Amino acid sequence: MIVEALGSLLLGIVLSWAAVRWLSERLPAPRTVYGTGAVGALFGAYLTHSAIGSGHQLATLAGALLVAGVTLSLLVRPAGRRLRRGSAAA
Repeated sequence: MIVEALGSLLLGIVLSWAAVRWLSERLPAPRTVYGTGAVGALFGAYLTHSAIGSGHQLATLAGALLVAGVTLSLLVRPAGRRLRRGSAAA
């Protein structure tokens, strides 16, 4: 279980690094992205391990990668949208 947790944490950080590298203009602060990727991967590993049991390390890591990718995709902002500051009713 320790190997699965450390492996999923590493996968989450690597996936976050890739997201920050290629989508930096569409993501919030890198600290948020790294935290979200790591926590998403750990939750994915826990969820997959609970669903299929022990002895399936590759499947657990695949589940961790999938959940980390999904949680990171929730942080991506649309490309053409700009945030406006101030009041909307003028």
